[in-house]
Amino acid sequence: MVVSYPPLEGVPQAGEDTMSNNRYRVCVVTLTYSNRWQFLEQVLKRALAADAVVNVVLVDNGSTYPVRGQLFDDRIILLQNVENLGSAGGYQQGIRYAFKEVDCDFIWLLDDDNLPDTNALEELLNHWDTIPGPANRKALFSFRTDRLPHVKIAMGEDPGRYYLVPDNFLGFHLFRIVKNQYLKLLGKFKKTGPFADHVKIPYVPYGGLLLHKELVREIGYPDERFYLYVDDSEYSYRITQRNGAIWLVPASRIVDIDRSQGLTYHKKAFHSHLLDQWSFRTYYHVRNRMFFYSHVSLRNNFIFGINKTLYLTFLQIISILSDKRSAYKKLLGAVKDGLKGNLGKADPGKF
Repeated sequence: MVVSYPPLEGVPQAGEDTMSNNRYRVCVVTLTYSNRWQFLEQVLKRALAADAVVNVVLVDNGSTYPVRGQLFDDRIILLQNVENLGSAGGYQQGIRYAFKEVDCDFIWLLDDDNLPDTNALEELLNHWDTIPGPANRKALFSFRTDRLPHVKIAMGEDPGRYYLVPDNFLGFHLFRIVKNQYLKLLGKFKKTGPFADHVKIPYVPYGGLLLHKELVREIGYPDERFYLYVDDSEYSYRITQRNGAIWLVPASRIVDIDRSQGLTYHKKAFHSHLLDQWSFRTYYHVRNRMFFYSHVSLRNNFIFGINKTLYLTFLQIISILSDKRSAYKKLLGAVKDGLKGNLGKADPGKF
């Protein structure tokens, strides 16, 4: 899926006269919602402590407390929304503002719980000067040690094992089961090596992504139709689609300080996390993943159809055994919406 975004006009060229003492100027863009000040405060203080950061654009996506009253630094630019625009709408708003209004060379994206190491940004900027490629064809990305695929890739694993697997359906692929089990077994006996200095990865989350303004001029802004989930994958994958590269830099570390998400579910026999945890989050994740993958990794409709039929049949049986038939029907709706391209903020009845 190549989405055509014309070059952004009417904005000064970045990076020509904005450097002082060989230091780049960086604008951080972050997004918050609900009541997450306990995390956001730490991220803001750490980001503003970096020498290269000139501003932080903070998008308040309908928080439940007065965010403005908590702010402590004039470099923080607050953009407030009455309602939650989702990650897609919020990051679109923040990136657009930073691109058009802030005098900077780079935009560094951070979620409101992405706490960077004190030298995380410095490491990215140092690597920027050593990794080849024009400013509008490369991006750098910070490293999280709790993301297993990123760890494996940093140690030399083929990204194709985890990303853009052709004709998969929600991660299931009949003809890769044996291969995947073999790789898992092999991994238990394989000695772990050192991390590479930098490795290429096809797409990444927002949090930790460093973009030069010239690259933003090329790829535009996030697609607000995704609303929530996978919008970061689609947005960053535009770099790869344009023969650019996203470089994962293990020396630049980020820690997710909100450890609550994704840690409450425990696997049970004859259950599926997709059905047991069905919610608006699951709907958007399934719908948007189906849309994205059907455009970028579908190679053979017949094989895709086999994977889809088998996995949905499996989930249907699980839904009966676990009494989750209502969630299963809603999942079918999310799959259908994704494949048909019915995006945007969905009716709550779909959840």
